[in-house]
Amino acid sequence: MALSEHEQRLLEQMEAAFAAEDPKLADTLSGNSGRRLETRLAIGAGLAFVVGVVLLLVGISVPHLWLISVLGFLVMLTATVVGLSAWQKQDALSRRKGRTKVRVSADDRRIMNKFEERWNRRQEGNDQ
Repeated sequence: MALSEHEQRLLEQMEAAFAAEDPKLADTLSGNSGRRLETRLAIGAGLAFVVGVVLLLVGISVPHLWLISVLGFLVMLTATVVGLSAWQKQDALSRRKGRTKVRVSADDRRIMNKFEERWNRRQEGNDQ
């Protein structure tokens, strides 16, 4: 059952008062801290991947340091796994909150309609 406008305003006022009283707890309960953690993990994994590439290239360029190449590859592999899992968790968090809805503007609809009309003309053989 949907809330009335008055109830929604009251709820927003209560949320604002709660956030003003204890912002850290409000942030934790809203789920923003989890999203920030996953973002930090993804950024760290990207940086670790770059370090792994550098180690791999150093190990390849110096013939006697093949072990550094193996270490670089393992760092890259671990960073990829951590980064992808953080990305999936962040995606799951945003889906749970309903933030994956894409809004299509009127301009986008007009462009798509134009493409559809062209496609239909080509399918019918009436393309100019």
